[in-house]
Amino acid sequence: MRVEASSKRILTGRLEKGADLLEALTGICREAGITLGRVEAIGAIERGRIGYYDQDAREYVFTDVPGAHEIVSLAGNVSIKDGESFVHVHVALAGVDGRVVGGHLAPGSVVFACEYVIQELDGPPLARARDEATGLPLWKG
Repeated sequence: MRVEASSKRILTGRLEKGADLLEALTGICREAGITLGRVEAIGAIERGRIGYYDQDAREYVFTDVPGAHEIVSLAGNVSIKDGESFVHVHVALAGVDGRVVGGHLAPGSVVFACEYVIQELDGPPLARARDEATGLPLWKG
């Protein structure tokens, strides 16, 4: 599947300390009406929650990441799921010892400081539907 898209708007900003990282990014996209785009961010969290998709069990396994961590990388996309803007991002987090953990960003990651860039794309919105081969809600097309 391939969809042609060009850049439309770019939103930049800072999230509030104490906000839920995923919920805040999703809220910005929903408020701005973004249904096709890309997301990136840097900053730090007070604590985190990440997921790993167990391919055999076909379910996410979530891990709490206690304590302060730097957001080394946060990258993802915006599409439509269940009729609403849906932000799907992966994150790499570094602790005080420099070790990095990463995975699917889950609700429960609390912002210490975060600067984001959301690029809205101009093109047909991509909607998610359950993919039988993987069990995941993937772009249909």
